[in-house]
Amino acid sequence: SRNVEAEVTGRDRPDEVVVLGGHIDSWDVGQGAMDDGGGAVAAWEAVRLIRRLGLRPRRTIRVVLWTNEENGGKGALAYRDAHAGQLEKHVLAMESDNGAFTPHGFRFSGSDAALARVQQVAGLLEPIGATSVAREKESPEADIAPLVERGVPGVGLDVDRTRYFWFHHSDGDTLDKLDPAELARCVAAMAVLAYVVADLPDPLARTATR
Repeated sequence: SRNVEAEVTGRDRPDEVVVLGGHIDSWDVGQGAMDDGGGAVAAWEAVRLIRRLGLRPRRTIRVVLWTNEENGGKGALAYRDAHAGQLEKHVLAMESDNGAFTPHGFRFSGSDAALARVQQVAGLLEPIGATSVAREKESPEADIAPLVERGVPGVGLDVDRTRYFWFHHSDGDTLDKLDPAELARCVAAMAVLAYVVADLPDPLARTATR
């Protein structure tokens, strides 16, 4: 199996990349709507929305549907290896993997300067209540971990997880559990952060490579 990638090419710095996505593998007993079909769709729709609005930021925005998250993370490792020569110019990696519920904001791993900038951007999401930015010591999500380990600032979409484990890895994880209004807010949150960071005059400050 392979990752799926699509992008909006940056107008000034196309070699610099904001990457966002979700994963498309699931446990056999369900359809994987919350884990992680909803996250994959939210990321895909965020980039499609940017394209539909005719927005073209300074940097490239790339959406990735990673494979094999549950069984070794081969999709995440394959992305890292395929883009090994470009990782120094990845300015942000974002993933949604906690269900497509109402977003509260983001969980962040990276430098203090990048955290401050992401907090500023999150303030734009006040109308949908998605302004929170929580600091994480490690990568906030599995598929972006290989990038965070290389110094790329990492973000996980932080959502209301009250109902996540009602469906997670169960035969109840089906498409009818997705609320279109909640999914639309996830799309908005990912689109705003991806676009604004991709259009900043300067890239987010990176952490030292481990």
